[in-house]
Amino acid sequence: MLIKGYDGPLVAGESLLARPGFWSNHLMPLCGDGAGAERPAPEWFGDDGADTDALSETLFDPERWPVFRVPAAHGPGAIVVYRNLPGDNGIDYLLTHPGRSRAQQFASWEGDLSGTGLTWLELVRIADNPATAADGAEDPDTRLLLVLPLLDDLDVPEAATARLSAALASAGAPQDTAPNTGECLLAHLTRGSRHDPTWSSPLSGG
Repeated sequence: MLIKGYDGPLVAGESLLARPGFWSNHLMPLCGDGAGAERPAPEWFGDDGADTDALSETLFDPERWPVFRVPAAHGPGAIVVYRNLPGDNGIDYLLTHPGRSRAQQFASWEGDLSGTGLTWLELVRIADNPATAADGAEDPDTRLLLVLPLLDDLDVPEAATARLSAALASAGAPQDTAPNTGECLLAHLTRGSRHDPTWSSPLSGG
């Protein structure tokens, strides 16, 4: 597949979303290293180690970079690219803007977020605004989990944990542990937040 403004051996990745091991690969690094607490494990996301290891071979294949599209019906959407460049791998986040033909890279995840992140409310706005006529992820829970690494917010609302827990359970995480997993994810992401309320959001189109 082709993304105007981004080069690489790109392939559509949406078929991987329902594969066992996907969400543990995508989200477990966001939980930190478990220092001083329970170490994160694939089981937190309803996966097992074998499935997680098997799918990682596909997700991180240097010859095929999976792309996950999160198109929005109104306003900017997002594209998530597994940049499997040997020696320089990471996950790149691109914005698509209505009326623009080129995607704009604005952030990357390489153990930590670099670039410009988004607030919780901006993530929810993207998640809840699917463009059903376009290719890509349509389910709001799936969309939220795909863009979750972009969270850079010091003032996450109290309702965020419940929303994230429901999304995790919808994706296969155990119902009884999904709230704890959601809390872990939010705690780690907000702990390193660099958000400055005076910054211009990339969603503004500026």
